[in-house]
Amino acid sequence: KAIGEGNYNRLEDDGDGPMGPSRMVFSKPVIAAIAGHAVAGGLELACLCDLRVLEEDAVLGVFCRRFGVPLIDGGTVRLPRLIGLSRALDLILTGRPVDAKEAMSMGLANRVVPKGQAVSHAVQLARLISSFPQECMLSDRRSTYEQCDLSFKEAMENEFRLGKPIAQHKLEEGV
Repeated sequence: KAIGEGNYNRLEDDGDGPMGPSRMVFSKPVIAAIAGHAVAGGLELACLCDLRVLEEDAVLGVFCRRFGVPLIDGGTVRLPRLIGLSRALDLILTGRPVDAKEAMSMGLANRVVPKGQAVSHAVQLARLISSFPQECMLSDRRSTYEQCDLSFKEAMENEFRLGKPIAQHKLEEGV
């Protein structure tokens, strides 16, 4: 309907991606609650999230392959980083569907829950994460993401650099 009305996804080099937030790097954890299909751009948005909670009947896939539409919202970048190059290429090249059980086994899902419970489980997970000391959790999350672009030595130095002030503060508190 949107295309018929001349409303296309944004295709600009800067700013928001075609699916909106796909070019953003978030400073806080983002959790996807997936019910039904998360395919093409929906899969790309799911890959943007730190954690993915899938209902048992959820289906993921690069269905845009079937129609000649490229992944341009981070799918070819985030998917291999999440599940490895070989598995990502399998999904990207074939456009095949992946059920929740397989998504869990390949590391694309973090939790599989009964039908109708993805949102409640995602909220429960968010509450758990938010119950932890935030400065430490956010530092560890940041280090985990930043290590992807660094050598092992640089990643180790970055982890220490980010964590040292927090550790020093805890030592001062006597923790």
